Amino acid sequence: MTIRLFVTGGTFDKEYDEIHGRLYFQDTHLPQMLELGRCRLDIEIRTIMMVDSLEMTASDRELVARQCVDAPENRIVITHGTDTMVETAAVLAETVPGKTVVLTGAMIPIAFGSSDGLFNLGGALAVVQVLPPGVYLVMNGRVFHWDRVRKNRKTGVFESL
Repeated sequence: MTIRLFVTGGTFDKEYDEIHGRLYFQDTHLPQMLELGRCRLDIEIRTIMMVDSLEMTASDRELVARQCVDAPENRIVITHGTDTMVETAAVLAETVPGKTVVLTGAMIPIAFGSSDGLFNLGGALAVVQVLPPGVYLVMNGRVFHWDRVRKNRKTGVFESL
């Protein structure tokens, strides 16, 4: 079974510019993360975009959905910013039938070394192999159906509705 791994950006892949004190995107860390985690799965990685999810447009979400529909794989993991992950999941639920799609992200950039991203990625890759078709979010060891979850902005934790 081959898993498609789509990269869209989000905190997951941000870098820190020490001179200007800002976060920015350079390139995805996914290949290094898979190597660090000693991943033995058959994975095809494709970067769709590198954006902060707060800057994602409806066109961006449609592009992600088209990539999922066009992918030959039926099991897909998407790295995504946590602020609008649920909005993208809603679009995917409407437009990507018959595939298992799991979105995951991180609250702290992987480049910082203390990120939750590696744990979340591992969880997403594990559950995408066994979940039935549908759209899910995986964060902090929990699996959520796309329409029964929200990000609690006060605690920074995803929770069931």
